[in-house]
Order: sequence, then C-alpha cells, then structure tokens
Amino acid sequence: MTTRRVVSASRIIAAPREAIFKVLATPALHPVIDGSGSVKAPTDDPGTLFLGAKFGMAMKLGLGYKVQNTVSTFEEGRSIAWHHFAGFIWRYDLVDVEAGTEVTESFDYSNLLGVGLSLTAFPQNNLRNIEKTLGRLDHYVTTGSAE
Repeated sequence: MTTRRVVSASRIIAAPREAIFKVLATPALHPVIDGSGSVKAPTDDPGTLFLGAKFGMAMKLGLGYKVQNTVSTFEEGRSIAWHHFAGFIWRYDLVDVEAGTEVTESFDYSNLLGVGLSLTAFPQNNLRNIEKTLGRLDHYVTTGSAE
C-alpha cells in the first residue's frame, strides 16, 4: 500500500471558475503564476490544454532542465492535473463559493520517488510555493497583469 504524500493549499479568488481555469489550461501563463520561480517557459505548447495533452516546460532549480508533462485530469472549469516522467502530479480543483471560486492546488508525490522527498524540507518549501502560486494566480486573474 502506498502512503499518500500530498501538499495542498486553497485560496478564494474573486473571479469566476472559467476565468481561472482558462489561465491554468494555458501553459504560456504558467511562468506568470508560478510561485516557485522554477517554471521558465513552455517548450512544447499545444495552446490550450486538454485531456491527454503533452506540453514541455523549461525549468530551473539551480540548473536549467526541461520536463515533458501529460494532462491526466481535465474537467472543463473544474479540475485539471498533469504529471511528468517521475509521476509527480500537480492538480488544481475549482469550486464555486459565495465570494468567487475556491482554488485548491495540490502536489502529489505519493510514488516511490516521493519517499526521498518526504525526508527533506521539500514538502514545507513546496507548500510555501503553492501559496505563492495561488497569490500570483489571484493577482493575474483579478488584475490581468503579472505581479
């Protein structure tokens, strides 16, 4: 049995689900909303994501590298998730609330490689980055500009 290892945070954004989802489904905007500073630019960009879409991203954590992601969950306006070769999953869930949309971002590192991550400060650092991403997403969606 695999232990669930998930880091997640939520934020209420005063915008409709559809507007938020559109940003999340556009790889070219991922560097704009990324709170970690590691997402640099799309390398293979289908424009708007869809279930099964593949998109590449230039990254930098110390050294530069590239990843190829595959969209594994896609429910228009409600949920989107993708993973890369290591099987880590990035997911966003959107729910209507009275003040707008509750957006939950989660990072699932439950696979075998995640065991090593759980022994480091990565989960705590990742939580801070998720919270920054949600803040940047909020700012972008509500103002139309990057921070």
